Amino acid sequence: MRVIYDHETDTLTTIFADGPVAESDEDKPGIILDYDAAGNLVSMEILDASRRVRAPSQIEYQVVPVAAPATA
Repeated sequence: MRVIYDHETDTLTTIFADGPVAESDEDKPGIILDYDAAGNLVSMEILDASRRVRAPSQIEYQVVPVAAPATA
């Protein structure tokens, strides 16, 4: 996964998978979702990012720990 903020175009893009985009859908105004031929989400683009995201040039990444299996 890659996250790219383009200051020049004020666009924030999250790329979930590499591959060709078969279809794009503007889910909400300024939020574009890209799908591959199988319907899987490939990327998400946020237009006018500085108006929609608090700090588009800063990224915080977290991985939630896997819970231990319950014992009987």
